[in-house]
Amino acid sequence: MLLLAVDTATPAVTVALHDGETVVAQSSQVDARRHGELLLPAVHRVLTEAGRTLDAVTGVVVGVGPGPYTGLRVGLMTANTFASVLGVPVHGLCTLDGLAYASGIEEPFVVATDARRKEVYWARYEGFRTRVGEPAVDRPADIAEQVAGVPAVGAGAVLYPEVFPDARAPEHQSAAALAALAAERLKAGESFLEPLPLYLRRPDAQVPKNYKVVTPS
Repeated sequence: MLLLAVDTATPAVTVALHDGETVVAQSSQVDARRHGELLLPAVHRVLTEAGRTLDAVTGVVVGVGPGPYTGLRVGLMTANTFASVLGVPVHGLCTLDGLAYASGIEEPFVVATDARRKEVYWARYEGFRTRVGEPAVDRPADIAEQVAGVPAVGAGAVLYPEVFPDARAPEHQSAAALAALAAERLKAGESFLEPLPLYLRRPDAQVPKNYKVVTPS
């Protein structure tokens, strides 16, 4: 087994290789505006560090979000393209699940990432392997009562300490954790998400309303 994991659903452009037992190479850079520019060089860097070639990959793992439209689609398009070219399966995982897994927390907690517009993408967990319910997007003040009294991980928790006073690591997503979680689930015969974007809301870019259509005369 050699899994290539990528995630661009958050400001972190993160890539890792996992051989089924351990992470053999990884790369993470935090830059919310350069996902498309940074991802492929990161894949090359990770393969080179591990001394492997792309055709050795037996499966692709990708974070499906939730995340902003532009960044999220970079990772998904790349993962789906690699999987198609290589003829290998692509396994989708919730990005928040990767952050939860990396935390190692074994008590109830929440994961919150920055959704912009003064909102967070968030979900509840009973432990680092077990999410409770589906991810959501909300203003922090609107969920204060629901998340009170439990730890929180992710950049959203760091941004809003008045709602998440017990913020813990990690702040940013790691493809290494995502790959390790995928390897664990593959061994257990568990299912994965389809490699499709989990947006939770409409894209920031919208077609202007009432624009004038110009047609040839």
